[in-house]
Amino acid sequence: MLMLVDAASMYFRAFHALPESITAPDGRPVNAVRGFLDMAASLIDRRGPTRWVACLDLDWRPAFRVELVPGYKAHRVAADGGEQVPEALVPQVPLLLAVLDALGLAAVGAAGFEADDVIATLAARDGDAVEVVSGDRDLLALATDRVRVLYTGKGIAKLEDMGPREVQARYGVPAEHYADFAILRGDPSDGLPGVAGVGEKTAAALVARFGPVERVLAAAIDGRDGFPAGAAARVRAAAAYLAVAPGAVRGRTDVPVPAIDDAIPATPADPQRVIDLVDELGIEAPVNRMLAAMASVAGR
Repeated sequence: MLMLVDAASMYFRAFHALPESITAPDGRPVNAVRGFLDMAASLIDRRGPTRWVACLDLDWRPAFRVELVPGYKAHRVAADGGEQVPEALVPQVPLLLAVLDALGLAAVGAAGFEADDVIATLAARDGDAVEVVSGDRDLLALATDRVRVLYTGKGIAKLEDMGPREVQARYGVPAEHYADFAILRGDPSDGLPGVAGVGEKTAAALVARFGPVERVLAAAIDGRDGFPAGAAARVRAAAAYLAVAPGAVRGRTDVPVPAIDDAIPATPADPQRVIDLVDELGIEAPVNRMLAAMASVAGR
């Protein structure tokens, strides 16, 4: 089984879950590094994947999405034009990637794309069972009989294991149309305005009745039956947004992700580098937990 981890989702969660007073011997904060390793080790131990990839945001706000929906993640843009990231987290990301590399755990991204796109591409091109780990509900659109989403919104200890039936039961829409549901309803976390006056229930009803956004809009323009009262006019009023939003919201499955060795090794790729990083960062306990989890699944 292949586990695809939304790396930014996990290290942000780790950073906010643990105090910045957790530091390396030289005083640098390592709370995100420690928390990420602990969470990843727990997931590997509990779920038993034999393959694992940390998927990276090499572009958290891709130009092609902003061109289509200018407000896309605009509320998260810092004064310097980059993403608003806690100051103490920024230097921890390359440290975390160095630890993963020394352990022999794969991490990959693609220039110009978000982790969501990398995950969608890897899941689509793989033939194995896949588990996607993320706190981003947009990835629920990937759920199939082969791909399950481990939603971390309530924390790693309370994973929500979501497949097509669970997504349908929770939101009233097929998983494959979750993005269409989000486009209609709106999503403040991504800066998606949605259709004014169309809430979650109406959005779900429209997707359940007509399917993807393109068909919802066509039905509204044609005046077909099946719209809740007043919804057709609201959808028509948002036609310009609905015409472009799918290209911004739906995950891409054609991303040029380089070939990687995603097998979880039984032993570290670079044992001396692991020792050096453990000493430098003071992360012996989480690294030992990760090594134990790696050895466990590699032997299955």
